[in-house]
Amino acid sequence: MKDIYFLAAIFLFHCAADAQDSTFIRGADISAAPQIENAGGVWKLNGNPEDVLDIFKQSGANYIRLRLWHSPLDGYCGLDSTATFAEKVKARGFKFLLDIHYSDTWADPGHQTKPAAWANLSFTDLTDSVYSYTKNVITVLKNHNATPDMVQIGNEITGGMLWPNGKLNDSTGWSNFAALLKAGIQGVKDVDTTIRIMIHIDKGGDNSASRWFFDNLTAQGVSFDVIGLSYYPWWQGTLPALQNNMNDLAVRYNKKIIVAETAYPWTLGWNDNAANIVGDSSQLLPGYPASVEGQKNFLRDVIHIVSSIPDNKGSGFFYWEPDWISAPQFGSPWENVTLFDFTGEALNSISVFNSIPVGVPSSSASPHSFSLYQNYPNPFNPSTHFQFTIADLRFVTLKVYDILGREVVTLVNEKKAPGTYEVNFDASSLPSGVYFYRLQAGSFAETKKLLLIK
Repeated sequence: MKDIYFLAAIFLFHCAADAQDSTFIRGADISAAPQIENAGGVWKLNGNPEDVLDIFKQSGANYIRLRLWHSPLDGYCGLDSTATFAEKVKARGFKFLLDIHYSDTWADPGHQTKPAAWANLSFTDLTDSVYSYTKNVITVLKNHNATPDMVQIGNEITGGMLWPNGKLNDSTGWSNFAALLKAGIQGVKDVDTTIRIMIHIDKGGDNSASRWFFDNLTAQGVSFDVIGLSYYPWWQGTLPALQNNMNDLAVRYNKKIIVAETAYPWTLGWNDNAANIVGDSSQLLPGYPASVEGQKNFLRDVIHIVSSIPDNKGSGFFYWEPDWISAPQFGSPWENVTLFDFTGEALNSISVFNSIPVGVPSSSASPHSFSLYQNYPNPFNPSTHFQFTIADLRFVTLKVYDILGREVVTLVNEKKAPGTYEVNFDASSLPSGVYFYRLQAGSFAETKKLLLIK
């Protein structure tokens, strides 16, 4: 009876988790789409030209991220342009992440330039401007029926924002930076308290730098909901490094975590005269070639890593500018990292927005934690795969139970060395229904649900 009560409790827990997982973010940052379209770019699905929002909707994306610049020279990504596009985004049924750069142009770890309109303000006036500007932005979007579901206060702000006032380079750096962040957050909350706040840095695979940033940020009393990380493997390391960092941050700060930017090339070829950012084999991960299949496998593994973060803290991912194809009047340094080929046709890799997370890639390095991953496929018929990671030499059992807590089969019952393992489960002889699988390795134990449908 004890086992039955235990598994019944697990069942209820996982039902709640499933409801939460149903909102797993499968997002795309397509901020450049209006400019690409106006420059003659055409996106196609199965050979037919279609609105890029419709293509992503049909492909399973559920969230769109748009960047906002204060006063861009050409108007693109300014408030008017963003509000118009955001209205279309929300009308299509997407949720919306607003990425406020607090600059007239790109803000990133190497550039956090104040808007020209704020260049000579005192720090007090600058803080007031951040508040009033942010509040006005959210108000305008709300009036366009495009209220964001989540807002980033700054973009890749590992070194601060609104330099030099909010730069993290002296004794007043953290206090000034925190004051600016708090002003922006308050500007959002004074319009709509339900909007979630993301703090976004670029250190996807760098745990020490991530800890340094968020330790100091929380010490300043900055209130936020989501940790956003950029992860481009040519800049931010390996997939295991990403996994280790996110797993640690989830436990350390008890926050939801999103890969706010990621991408991978489908070719190293060029289509126009704009110099591509990714163009050398040294920028690739071992086992992930610059091919459509390599791109697809990379994305599926990123999704799985995020979905396997402890305590359901992994909220999802955003692919950065998968739409940035080369247009007749607007070149692209990202044309080989999009989810479209050089003719504008959607690649098969765009199907990852509809995919179920799959295995985490193995690493030659020893794992640092125990993990039991969601089986794939799930639901399944008649076979599925289990994957788990063992941090050190332990006696391991992996068992499957039915809904009443009765053991169905023991799949593993032996000592295992550190590593990641995969086990196949054939349920040909079992009836359809809900089952559970449980991994026990020393004091570590975890149970997950699987669904057999025949």
